[in-house]
Amino acid sequence: MIFELQHTDARCKARAGKLSTDHGEAPTPAFMPVGTIGTVKTVSPQELRQCRTHIILGNTYHLYLRPGLEILRKFGGLHRFNGWSGPILTDSGGFQIYSLEELKRADEAGVEFKSHWDGSKHLFTPENVVDIQRAIGSDIMMVLDYLTGNPSDFPTAESAHRHTLQWAERARVRFTATPPLYGYRQFQFGIVQGGIYPELREASLRGLLVIGFEGYAIGGLAVGEDAQTRRRITGFCTERLPAPYPRYLMGVGKPGDILEGIELGVDMFDCVIPTRNARNGTVFTRRGKLNLRNTGHKTAPQPIDESCECFTCRNHSLGYLHHTFRVNEIYGLRLATIHNLHFYQTLVSEAREAILKDNFLAYKKKFLQEYREA
Repeated sequence: MIFELQHTDARCKARAGKLSTDHGEAPTPAFMPVGTIGTVKTVSPQELRQCRTHIILGNTYHLYLRPGLEILRKFGGLHRFNGWSGPILTDSGGFQIYSLEELKRADEAGVEFKSHWDGSKHLFTPENVVDIQRAIGSDIMMVLDYLTGNPSDFPTAESAHRHTLQWAERARVRFTATPPLYGYRQFQFGIVQGGIYPELREASLRGLLVIGFEGYAIGGLAVGEDAQTRRRITGFCTERLPAPYPRYLMGVGKPGDILEGIELGVDMFDCVIPTRNARNGTVFTRRGKLNLRNTGHKTAPQPIDESCECFTCRNHSLGYLHHTFRVNEIYGLRLATIHNLHFYQTLVSEAREAILKDNFLAYKKKFLQEYREA
């Protein structure tokens, strides 16, 4: 087993647990910064650790194209290539293929797509996506899934669910028939699809549980549906997923949405929001987001957030951060990213502490009273 469930809050479904891999442990709830092409943009592995990051995410589609599997095999996998010694989860590439709508064609065999780099054609099948992730050497690999936006009509969602479930069975066969390449264990997660339709989600769940995986992800959300629908579908899935296995809500990353997911029993999250927002000059604080380019910060002597203990807030003023973005200084992107990652890791760490004390709902209420999403 990859997962140990340590405690469930007495007042809700929020859970505290521990992921265990051969590259280390990750307490849950866990937030995974996105390192799409092998790097969490602008920050080093050492800085990730200082931000209290335990596990990061890489992307199969992008890593397959560049640097490519030959280079990754030569280095002995992504851990040795990028210098990150902790656990890595790889998305199968389903979201990127979904986002390249004009560059792909999907059928029962898999997904044919054109590279966004040079237009060359490639085929992803459930089997070769496992092989690719063996070469990457991620600790947790996702099955190839078929993602549609929301709201989609029932036939479209049903077709995506059917493809995903068929592909999951083939991916599991390939996974169990092939060994890891670098001498450490790898785990495989299935992905629940079905759009906004409970009956399709039910069928997806039942099929995946029959196949059997080390963990289960809830996919196909945060792609156009409203918050109420997202909560309803997430809760529907967590109520039916078996308690001993980790639950991963893919691509959901606003602070309030993460807390909603935790309340519903989700263990793992990923999103580009903290790093992408940082590079665009937006940082997160206990009272909401700040735009570092706002001229009102020009002479501000205080840090971004006086309650924050990250490197950025301990060493630099809000006025200085404003200056770095006004003059396009790269150091500012790094400082903002460090701060946002620390904010997110503090959020899930505090949530975990509250769960262990059966106090999550009070923690969530207090956080959201102070925090403004807009």
